[in-house]
Amino acid sequence: MPSFFNTWLPFIYLYGVGGFCFFAGMILIRKLKGIDMRQKKHRFWWKVMFFGYFYFMLIHALLIIAALYW
Repeated sequence: MPSFFNTWLPFIYLYGVGGFCFFAGMILIRKLKGIDMRQKKHRFWWKVMFFGYFYFMLIHALLIIAALYW
């Protein structure tokens, strides 16, 4: 079985550092008024961005678990 450093550490780095950059960018978008939450289209894409981040993180974690235990 591969070690923690070969399986989960890259995952933590990818979604930790990448997530920090993603969320910092999303905060900047809000602060600089790049998105108007009163518009339905803007709210939709705001939700799509967050859903996409967590969706890919979940799929990636499930595939790592499947590769390790099945």
